[in-house]
Amino acid sequence: MEAALKAIAAPRRRQILTLVRDGELSAGEIAAQFDVTRPAVSQDLTLLKEAGLVTERRNGARRLYRVRPEGLAPLKAFLEEFWDDRLDALKREAEREERKKRGRRN
Repeated sequence: MEAALKAIAAPRRRQILTLVRDGELSAGEIAAQFDVTRPAVSQDLTLLKEAGLVTERRNGARRLYRVRPEGLAPLKAFLEEFWDDRLDALKREAEREERKKRGRRN
């Protein structure tokens, strides 16, 4: 999970994940979307790959990248714990307020 957090900390890497979310793109196609050097994008892709967030497939001389949604699963589960806790607290508070309102009406 730490590697995934580190990988998505940079805005450009999050943009790369968005680009390859729906299908494969070559490193060149990805790099063409940014105003940085191709080696900079290549470093980002390597970090994303090492974090398990993208897969790389060779097609001749080209390297094609695609997102690995399962790479984000541990982070998603961790964050959902907080969300679930907050929703449970909100639900309890709403129920408490409803009981108070009903008590005033009787």
